[in-house]
Amino acid sequence: MAEQTELVTSGPAQAFAGLLGVPLPDLQAGASLPLMWHWLYLLESPPQADLGPDGHPAASGIPSPPSAGRRRMFAGGRVECRGALTVGQPATRTSCVRSRLDKPGRSGMLTFVTAAHQIRQADRVVVAEEQDIVYRDAAGRGPPAAQPSGELIPVTAGESRLTRAADPVLLFRFSALTYNAHRIHYDRGYAQDVEGYPGLVVHGPLQVLMMAETARALARPEQDFVRQRFAYRLVAPLFDG
Repeated sequence: MAEQTELVTSGPAQAFAGLLGVPLPDLQAGASLPLMWHWLYLLESPPQADLGPDGHPAASGIPSPPSAGRRRMFAGGRVECRGALTVGQPATRTSCVRSRLDKPGRSGMLTFVTAAHQIRQADRVVVAEEQDIVYRDAAGRGPPAAQPSGELIPVTAGESRLTRAADPVLLFRFSALTYNAHRIHYDRGYAQDVEGYPGLVVHGPLQVLMMAETARALARPEQDFVRQRFAYRLVAPLFDG
């Protein structure tokens, strides 16, 4: 179990709104943070000496890697918005590992970890969520992994669309905003030569936040997503370009 408290300020929200070019609510007037924007707050900030070669903490955090050298992938999660998270007040996040399961995969052993988080503000739980993380065995050093074969199937756009170029600048700025040091998002040499990806990996949380923004664009003006649930699943990596 880990616990962290901080004062919720408007700075991270303003930075994120500018990053994606999305509307910023009137937070000073008491508006709640939009859906999934709690990911901009209560961030883990491990000492530099605790980081492993991939940029993640080598033996700490929630969750912590099951063993040295395992590759981490963000796979999905579920979020329940039980109340409004607002600026100007402290908030506390408690985190724990809810489950851990080892299963053999095509490329070696896989470890599935579900981490649970709760954010409390003004003596009530405002966000309850679970995050699914997968750890896989380290890939051997060598040439980058091949691009997927076959014809790509286009996805039909919904009523709302948010399009941004997944270029290195966007990925680096989102890494900085969320204090995410995982090198697959900004270090192309590491992503290709060590982890075997064909390019920089677009953050799973960035994709989820963009999906949440399309939902916000469709919402009624009075809808604040309180007492709503949001589930997502990331089935394959997305690369820049």
